[in-house]
Amino acid sequence: MRESLFIKKNQMKWSSFELHLASKTALPPSDLADLYLEISDDLNYARTFYPEGKAIVYLNHLASQYHREVYRDKKMGIKGVMDFYTRDFPLMFYRYLPQLGISFFVFALFALMGAYSAQTDISFVRSILGDSYVNQTLANIDSGDPMAVYKKMNQMDMFMGITVNNIRVAIIAFVAGIFLGVGTLLVLLYNGVMLGSFQYFFHAKGLLWESARTIWIHGTIEISVIVIAGCAGLVLGNGILFPGTFSRLHSFRRGMKDGLKILMSTIPFFVIAGFLESFVTRLTQMPDVLSVLIILGSLALIVFYYVYLPVKLFKKPNVCSSPISN
Repeated sequence: MRESLFIKKNQMKWSSFELHLASKTALPPSDLADLYLEISDDLNYARTFYPEGKAIVYLNHLASQYHREVYRDKKMGIKGVMDFYTRDFPLMFYRYLPQLGISFFVFALFALMGAYSAQTDISFVRSILGDSYVNQTLANIDSGDPMAVYKKMNQMDMFMGITVNNIRVAIIAFVAGIFLGVGTLLVLLYNGVMLGSFQYFFHAKGLLWESARTIWIHGTIEISVIVIAGCAGLVLGNGILFPGTFSRLHSFRRGMKDGLKILMSTIPFFVIAGFLESFVTRLTQMPDVLSVLIILGSLALIVFYYVYLPVKLFKKPNVCSSPISN
């Protein structure tokens, strides 16, 4: 491509970037970083193909202005963390709601398949959950305490072990997205099948309600956040597969960055899920109404943060989106 064509192709985009700088409109740090990354990619392209061209001087100046904007707007400490979780992340996450929907659909589909497989052949449960777990649970059922497995371990040890393990699963779901999203789908498949067969196992023993009201105290957040980690993996995979108007490298880097942000957003929720499983789920004698309130409250928290808040902030009139966000 000749330099004149390169300039003509990108002139309107660069002009919009200049207009943003002139307007002094505040943007979320994530959008500012996207703008800076886009300009840097164009600058690197010009340096490679037009080392003596006039575009380099212009783009270098524009990139330096955005560099200053990015680091001037960068917040440190508690306020920066709060701004990330309450504003910057929900705004960014809005554009990935379709991937969240896909992740949820895939997980739910394979949960149903897991339940159907267990109904067809009850031995399928052992192949998924393992003989040790099934045998222990059968012994607990015979002793009259089906949920005793949640009472065996020391609370703090259980909290640390469960939280770390859940975060590990989320990281795997995200990193597996680098295999064009297929790896993430396989992680969702396995966890969905495991959940479906697990719940059918208790249904076959006439203990579906007993298991559901106990397990979903922590499982509502735990399972929801695994689905959200699956969304992060799909964002990474889509960044490789569907670069759109970006270069594939830029799209990959953007998918990696945004996927990591999604993954980071799940950590507080995994801590909450670990706390509930270690300290609350074991209270199997609590009234049903209290169990249901915890489950519904957990579901409301997830839906509010990952669906309602992104939509609300995106539609807020004084929120400005980056011209390259789409």
